[in-house]
Amino acid sequence: MKSSNFPSVRVDPSLREAAEKVLESEESLSSFVEHSIRYQIQRRNLQRTFIERGLAAAAEARHSGEYFSTDDVLTELDQIIDSHRSR
Repeated sequence: MKSSNFPSVRVDPSLREAAEKVLESEESLSSFVEHSIRYQIQRRNLQRTFIERGLAAAAEARHSGEYFSTDDVLTELDQIIDSHRSR
C-alpha cells in the first residue's frame, strides 16, 4: 500500500516549540504527530463504542423494565476491584 500525507497544519510557533521540547530522544516531530493522530483515532473509537454500549444498555433497560440502583452497581464494582487486588 502506498503511503500518503496529512495536510500541512499551521500552528502558533509556541505550540511547535512546546511539541519539540517534549520529543523523546531520536523521535522526530513527524513521528510525534503520527503517534498523536493514531492515539486520538483509537481514543475516539473507544469513546464511540462506550457511548454505543451505554445507549444500547439504556434501550434494553427501557425494554425490559429492569433497572439497577447506583448503590448495587457500585457495590458490585467494588467487589470486582477487591477480587483483582487480592490476586
